[in-house]
Amino acid sequence: MWALTVAAIIEREGHFLFVEEPDKVTGLPVINQPAGHVEPGEALLDAVRREVHEETGLAFTPEAIVGIYPLLAANGKDYLRVCFWGTVPEGANAAPQDADILRCHWLTREELRRAALRSGWVLGCLDDALAGRRFPLELVANIRVER
Repeated sequence: MWALTVAAIIEREGHFLFVEEPDKVTGLPVINQPAGHVEPGEALLDAVRREVHEETGLAFTPEAIVGIYPLLAANGKDYLRVCFWGTVPEGANAAPQDADILRCHWLTREELRRAALRSGWVLGCLDDALAGRRFPLELVANIRVER
């Protein structure tokens, strides 16, 4: 059974918002998009707004879907990641609300390429976004995780 997750790509002047968090296996810091699990009964759009706020302290406005990505993680679980493109208020400073987030970073693609990443999809999702992949939000607007 797939575990459904959401992620957000947020761009500001050629830099993208990422979070630094401890890897679940090694405990070492890794970089990820603001992302997380969809809660039971929660709509995907609500989940991505909530996760971005928890991990960055910013209000996120989803504008498009970048893609849907399957992942077999190191823990043996199957994840399905829905990645969104969107915005946060201009000039607002990111500050994690979630104690599991060490800090937020605005990174270029080149800086991201050199970083320790949570998974290969972190760079893959960004590359898809940079290639212009955008799908309408209506594709997932009515999807909720069952209780």
